[in-house]
Amino acid sequence: MSSKPIEIGIVFFPGMTQLDVTGPFEVLARLPNARVHLLWKRIEPVISDVGLPVMPTTTFADCPDLDVFCIGGGPGMVSMMDDEEVISFVRAKGGSARYVTSVCAGSLILGAAGLITGYKSACHWLMRDMLSFFGAIGVDDRVVVDGNRISGGGVTAGIDFGLLVAAKLCGEDVAKRIQLFIEYQPEPPFNLTVQNAPPALLKEIRANSAGWLRLRQEAVDRAASKLGASDTAPV
Repeated sequence: MSSKPIEIGIVFFPGMTQLDVTGPFEVLARLPNARVHLLWKRIEPVISDVGLPVMPTTTFADCPDLDVFCIGGGPGMVSMMDDEEVISFVRAKGGSARYVTSVCAGSLILGAAGLITGYKSACHWLMRDMLSFFGAIGVDDRVVVDGNRISGGGVTAGIDFGLLVAAKLCGEDVAKRIQLFIEYQPEPPFNLTVQNAPPALLKEIRANSAGWLRLRQEAVDRAASKLGASDTAPV
């Protein structure tokens, strides 16, 4: 077995949904011979969308070449999609990674960097349709694998995603041991999913989300325009 460490980079940013990144981190940090870099512009506390402070470990400037590049979503993604420093970093380090990955609406940031055009991708159900503005194909699955692009759906899918990436990197036996060690056996208290939820409840959630969805759509429009990808947008 090679002694070369597995280099994994997970991007932090202000206003991120922390479970998008801490879910995968919980799994991937347990891989043998892995080095996980928590990436941001500076080494300073980053505050999540619900107020949890988290600390990056590696600046963009000090980021090594990566085997796995991962980015999550959250309300802060609107600013990130307009931030040329962030998008350039995602394009450079994500585009050269062995696996280009995302959780939740992080796939839209990959889209803004031009990294998922023509690829199938997961995304949070409220924003999955926005993937088409980057020429990507939204898929209603918990985890989607298309070549070396691996994406998890909304928020909690990050653990499933992490275990699948772990299996790709180190084999199923290692991933299974991690799954057992962290006792990942979800039993939600309510049998409620996007697929079986009452239409009235889905309509209510969409209505309550309309304001921030509009902001995200506007950010997607701007990013797609910069890529020259507007022709791929739905009519």
